[in-house]
Amino acid sequence: MATKTCVFSIFRFDPAVDQESSYRRYSLDVPQGMTVLEALLRIQAEQDGSLAFRYACRGAVCGSCAMMINGREALACRTQVHGLLGASREVYQGPERERFEAQPEELELIVVEPLRNMEVVKDLVVDLDPFFEKFEAVEPWLQPQGPDPEDERKVEPDEWSEAEPYTNCILCACCHSVCPVEAENPDYLGPAALAQEYRFLADVRDGADEVRLDLVDGEHGVKGCDFVWNCVEICPKGVPPTKGIAKLRARITRRERE
Repeated sequence: MATKTCVFSIFRFDPAVDQESSYRRYSLDVPQGMTVLEALLRIQAEQDGSLAFRYACRGAVCGSCAMMINGREALACRTQVHGLLGASREVYQGPERERFEAQPEELELIVVEPLRNMEVVKDLVVDLDPFFEKFEAVEPWLQPQGPDPEDERKVEPDEWSEAEPYTNCILCACCHSVCPVEAENPDYLGPAALAQEYRFLADVRDGADEVRLDLVDGEHGVKGCDFVWNCVEICPKGVPPTKGIAKLRARITRRERE
């Protein structure tokens, strides 16, 4: 299966000219090893220069190319098109489901859409400002207490192990998109921000525990989480937001009982 003809059904919307969104289809011969991002770049260069999407590092480090691919949040730069083939018809349940049903067996349909729970700026580009505002609201920077050490603030490996998983976040917003609480409550801080708050709470160098717990207490914070675990399942870097939220919530509960 060196090359496969695929049809990409891509969400299109330009608020400057469109009254409503639509899906446009592009046929492309996809060789083995091509990623969804490479396919989008080919389509943009060869078929439709107006197609808008974000990308930067192309190495699954920056998080810029996060989008919905066949109904699931993913990084386009690390998603192999051939890895999507075969199961697409059974997996996708979105607006383009009828297209899957009508697609000839010899062709594969790949549906590409913007992340959910965010306003579409154009096509696959979403407005990330609210996402970053929530991230900033939890003060995601080290706040040590006491005098500065003569050297650096050292951390032993066993002391760092609790915080380390949360440092892998690349701010792709996949967890924000998949979170059902975000869909219902736009004021909810969200899994990415709350996970980072726990990252600093778990950092032995940080001394702002009470301030941090105050920032995430309440229904718009850790008490708003429904513990569905979607964010843990979808994270491309293995960050476990729900675990961090649960530990934050436990700390707040203990504080309330004291």
